[in-house]
Amino acid sequence: MYSSEHVCYRGKSGHPLCELNEDVMTPWEIKATELVNCNCAYGCPCQFNALPTHGFCEAVGAFQFKEGFHGDVRLDGLNAIAILQWPGPIHHGKGKGFMIIDKRASEPQRQSLLRILAGEDTEPGKTVWNVFASTLEHVYDPVFEDIAIDIDVDARRGHVTVAGLVDVNAEPIRNPVTGAEHRARIDLPDGFEYSIAEMGSGSARVQGPIPLTLDSTYAQLAHLHLNQNGIVH
Repeated sequence: MYSSEHVCYRGKSGHPLCELNEDVMTPWEIKATELVNCNCAYGCPCQFNALPTHGFCEAVGAFQFKEGFHGDVRLDGLNAIAILQWPGPIHHGKGKGFMIIDKRASEPQRQSLLRILAGEDTEPGKTVWNVFASTLEHVYDPVFEDIAIDIDVDARRGHVTVAGLVDVNAEPIRNPVTGAEHRARIDLPDGFEYSIAEMGSGSARVQGPIPLTLDSTYAQLAHLHLNQNGIVH
């Protein structure tokens, strides 16, 4: 998942010797809000190193980049969506991925977002994108579309739309007896995505190469602050 270059030097024989330097990567850092809706029950066993509710995983994640950079490329104000599906638990691999990138992004911005979301230029295992990328068997060509994202993390509400492709809605979990809003959070001090995520109830309709239908399932809303070394504390 690293960028790489060859470093050459002269050995004792005087002949040039070259080796691959895998420590060179483009630095990046982002602050974003996210809304993720997956097929698990509220709480999502994956957050606790348990097996998925139904034995397999599928999810749509929307990311609203408030500010950020990848090398010299600014990423402020851009949006992106990742649609993912695995036939079993994520760590068993054989997953599929499909990215939707903000149509407003310039070509350098598009490439930067795709590299970050593909886990490139990242210390192995340090971000959710890097971990998930290592489990994917097939990644479809990305598309570039207008993405509308409205996320209120504290209110546990969000709406994400891409015309003809994605419609995701999140709202607070409701008490089944009184109908009152129920608030719960997950705190992961040593995570690779968020530090604290608000729990919500999500529903999604996704078309395209990885169609999804989710109704009142796990949703998380969180503030992200990540760089090539993981969560920025």
